[in-house]
Amino acid sequence: MSPAPARSHRAARLAAAIAGGALLAVAVPAMASAHVTVSPDELVAGDHGVLTFAFSHGCDNSPTTALRITMPDGLASVSPTLDGDWTIDVERGDDGLVSAVTYTAISPVPTDLRGAVSMGVGLDEDTPESLAFPVEQKCVDGTTEWTQIAENGEDPHSLDAPAPVVTVAAATGTGHGEHGDAAAPAAAADSAAPEGPWGVILGTGGFVAGIAALVVSVLAYRRRV
Repeated sequence: MSPAPARSHRAARLAAAIAGGALLAVAVPAMASAHVTVSPDELVAGDHGVLTFAFSHGCDNSPTTALRITMPDGLASVSPTLDGDWTIDVERGDDGLVSAVTYTAISPVPTDLRGAVSMGVGLDEDTPESLAFPVEQKCVDGTTEWTQIAENGEDPHSLDAPAPVVTVAAATGTGHGEHGDAAAPAAAADSAAPEGPWGVILGTGGFVAGIAALVVSVLAYRRRV
């Protein structure tokens, strides 16, 4: 094979590889965005937070009319957020705690627009390390149940209809972390600063040594000149 055809074949293979990579780069985010997501996806045990459940699709291109979100065990409180785009229906268990929340859209959400609902949640100190929120997405035509939960060692991204999951980190014992974080720089500064008269003596000695080194350098330069 002559050099010219060989270069042509290599160029064709390179172009095909680039095109394939571009398609994959577009396809992966598209597949990921097809899920109902939750943000943030991590909270701290014993703390409070606001969870936002979002979607940017319908059921087989049918507009979304409602989201029914089931609450997992381990939540101390649930407070759905009032929103002019949704009506809210709260279900409670025998213990009085919120067991499910249904958000019904005032107008169906088109499949190419992003929709979102939110709720405040409170966690116990002994809340499990993982909280799954099964979601039933109701549409003008059809329903999609986002209820699959990954088994131990299973990649959740391999699931067809995964439930949104929030990871729960262990409490650090410093409240919300604000006081601990503020105290850390002060503690670092205190440990870095010399204590007592020895700090003054050492600092003065370093300054004198620096001046002496400068004088020696100037004199040596003048002798060379």
